[in-house]
Amino acid sequence: MRAALTGTPGTGKTTVAALLPFRVIEINALVREEGLSLGTDPDRGCLIADVDLLAERIDELAPEDDDEMVVLEGHFSHHFAPEAIVLRTSPAVLRERLAQRGYPERKIQENLEAEALDVILVEAMEECDRVSEIDATRLSPKEVAELVVRLLCREIALPPGDIDWMGVAEFDPR
Repeated sequence: MRAALTGTPGTGKTTVAALLPFRVIEINALVREEGLSLGTDPDRGCLIADVDLLAERIDELAPEDDDEMVVLEGHFSHHFAPEAIVLRTSPAVLRERLAQRGYPERKIQENLEAEALDVILVEAMEECDRVSEIDATRLSPKEVAELVVRLLCREIALPPGDIDWMGVAEFDPR
């Protein structure tokens, strides 16, 4: 069984994934370490994943029909799992985190817009059979990890649609 832990960069995916009691595959690390890229995006300075090779490798590492729960972590992991948990974070907090990472302003704006416009949530809803959404803004990583476990064990439901950053979005719509 596979589930995606996804969300805009800076929402806490990697930190939360490290606390989960499941096997975790970090999608970005897999692309980087196994050379599953088509090269580097000249505008963003990041690797462009070879989606076909990546899908094949994920199938090898975590077959969908396997009984073991495997969490795919990354901002595009929802393309490879039937279930997605989308982490959300307020634009103000997200801006701070991305700035601390040294992201250029253009990349910060792009990610704030993606979060405000629910880009990853919408993609997950289009591609996955089951989607949950967690507002991680005021929660500790441990609290978020506990919610993720409860969601994957079907103890709770957190359906998408309650989080709306448009009224509080801090991005420059230029």
